[in-house]
Amino acid sequence: MKELLRAHFEKIIDLTDSEFEYISNHFKHKKIIKHQFLVQEGEIVKNEFFVVKGCLKSYMVDSDNKMHVLQFALPDWWITDYHALYRQIPSSLYIDPVESAEVFVISLQDKEKLCEEMHKVEHFFRKKTNLGYVGLQQRVLGLIKTDARDRYEQLIKQYPALFQMVPKQLIASYLGVTRETLSRLYKAPK
Repeated sequence: MKELLRAHFEKIIDLTDSEFEYISNHFKHKKIIKHQFLVQEGEIVKNEFFVVKGCLKSYMVDSDNKMHVLQFALPDWWITDYHALYRQIPSSLYIDPVESAEVFVISLQDKEKLCEEMHKVEHFFRKKTNLGYVGLQQRVLGLIKTDARDRYEQLIKQYPALFQMVPKQLIASYLGVTRETLSRLYKAPK
């Protein structure tokens, strides 16, 4: 499993064996089952999660008890409630697996320590943060500028594996449509 983490880091930075060993010692491997929370609304978030296997979702539940999916995280992706993590305030999100999953967990404290000690690790996390921000910006712009059909088609094109792993009800929530609307989009000719 650690080779997946190393390959992920080495997409951006080069690491010696001893550097990677030191970095990887700051991560804990965790297996999680469906419906087991990594983050729950109202709790202080201390960790960030790198997905090794499975699919996770982050979401909020509104006052009408309706779920709103903000993000899916497939293997090779990071996930947490970043607002709660960096501000050390109670989370407004839930994060749990769509199916059984495996993650590497790093605490904010250990991440900050590594970034302080190793410039290349700080560079890695800065690049990942920048790419995450760009992705979030594109998602918000997509919700504003495109209709449900275009959002659906873009999601299929970008992440076809999601449709094999994630129930349609969750995909509908992510796209901001009802399950019935998603069914119409799913059945309609393109």
